[in-house]
Amino acid sequence: MAETSTAKFSVGDVIRHRLFEYRGAVFDVDSVFSLSDDWYEQVAKSRPPKNEPWYHVLVHGGAQTTYVAEQNLEAAMGSKPVVHPLITHYFSAFENGRYVMQSPAN
Repeated sequence: MAETSTAKFSVGDVIRHRLFEYRGAVFDVDSVFSLSDDWYEQVAKSRPPKNEPWYHVLVHGGAQTTYVAEQNLEAAMGSKPVVHPLITHYFSAFENGRYVMQSPAN
């Protein structure tokens, strides 16, 4: 996990996508874009900056994950839990509007 202090969101935060309006839970943070140039050309149609944080997100109400630039996200107000089959894989609890990471297995 490449979490950075310059990122607006952290692992466990519940976010909302500004354009597509889905909610989700952040499960990893990259300080800069880390996928392939081919992926960026095919998927990132709005051409968000590669040198700013990008987030791995569990999408509410589905089984998919997504990779999103920070400029396309905002905090989800009045956050309710996210429904996703991998929530319990990454998180142990939902407290005060955000998720608590699983403790590493010994």
